[in-house]
Amino acid sequence: MELSTSMVMDKIYLVSLGCAKNLVDSEVIQGTLVTSGYTLTRDKEAAEIIIVNTCAFIEEATREAISTILELSEQKRVGACRYLVVCGCLPQRYKEALLQELPEVDLFLGTGEFQHIAQHLKTLKQGHYKSKVFTARPTYLLNPGTPRILATPGYTAYVKIAEGCSHHCTYCIIPEIRGPHKSRSPQSIAAEVKNLAARGVREINLIAQDTTYYGLDSSCGSGLAGLLKKLVKIPDIRWIRLLYCHPHNLTEELISILAGKQTVCNYLDLPLQHISDPVLKRMGRRTTTTQIQELLQMIRSRVPAIALRTTLMVGFPGETEKDFAQLRSFVQTFAFEHLGIFRYRDEEGTAACKLTPKVPEGVKEERYHDIMTLQSGISRKKNRRRAGQRIEVLVEGASSSPKYALQGRAAFQAPEVDGVIFIEKGKASAGSFVKVRITKGLTYDLVGEIV
Repeated sequence: MELSTSMVMDKIYLVSLGCAKNLVDSEVIQGTLVTSGYTLTRDKEAAEIIIVNTCAFIEEATREAISTILELSEQKRVGACRYLVVCGCLPQRYKEALLQELPEVDLFLGTGEFQHIAQHLKTLKQGHYKSKVFTARPTYLLNPGTPRILATPGYTAYVKIAEGCSHHCTYCIIPEIRGPHKSRSPQSIAAEVKNLAARGVREINLIAQDTTYYGLDSSCGSGLAGLLKKLVKIPDIRWIRLLYCHPHNLTEELISILAGKQTVCNYLDLPLQHISDPVLKRMGRRTTTTQIQELLQMIRSRVPAIALRTTLMVGFPGETEKDFAQLRSFVQTFAFEHLGIFRYRDEEGTAACKLTPKVPEGVKEERYHDIMTLQSGISRKKNRRRAGQRIEVLVEGASSSPKYALQGRAAFQAPEVDGVIFIEKGKASAGSFVKVRITKGLTYDLVGEIV
């Protein structure tokens, strides 16, 4: 995603890669630089400084980051670019190894340094650096006064409630890149949400590496449930949505809030990864088949209208045909509203790299497409059942499809990762909430008209 705006000094062109958590870091980078007098531009050829904020969670993200860096490094030859800066997970993970791989880059700033980017650029331009790589241990937490320029439309924002992760899943490198879990104070988060509401934001998406771990590392009151009780009192915030919720710390109190607080969306992003006990154990997950099934049954019984999103992984070392058959049956039985699938890949530095036997690539592909085909049928069936319903929709503006005038999202659709509602009749402005009657259910999207 390309981010920009405009002001007065060296021109900065910034590209943000990866997840919403990375996007918030990019917004902070932008805010910090504008506060320091830099100008942000949409034109990479006019930029004196190009910044790439990278993801390196998985091999595919690392490849995308390197490809983007190499492509933009051409601007040092054909454009106005004098400095190329790489921030985020890639330098934090690979550190000095990048010096030989990417000699075109002038400065590498890890996940513990991006907030100091203005000072780093000043020193870089003065020619005082002896090192190009800065990867301090990540300890930084946002606060209400952190400069930030939203890359999202003005009516919606992500709010990062914590940094890092204290789980040690065997396939995951995040604790090495981001450090252990560190919760912000509820007062800090509430103040930020109030600031965003004053700027016109109406939808808040709460994010962290694990949102349900919030407060367990400190004396932050009563955890995520207590935080939500504070946030729902903030005027003008219409929707609050929970993303990245690890199932291990999902409490009954939190589920009660989902059932009873109108501002908190009936939506839960619950990455489960698998359902087979042997696979979950090798993954280092602290949940079992029985615990997951009982949790989902409780959520569905307490919040019948809940939209559940999960993420699963196929092809983990040692995943047998029996394990996969159990996973497939689980997907069919619980019929998630939204579901994403990863094919397992060995990630350097993780414990899972040493696990055997490895699942052949061809088998991973078959299992991936099998689950995706199954889920597309489930999604299509659920969407068709919505025909005739009247749903509150947040209008996003002009439709991405030429067949429809507008598009928006319902409370059960998170930005970027879920489907949308195409609006074929009626007028409304971006950021407004309207009632839409659903006329048609597609595989992942819905079609309707404003009533």
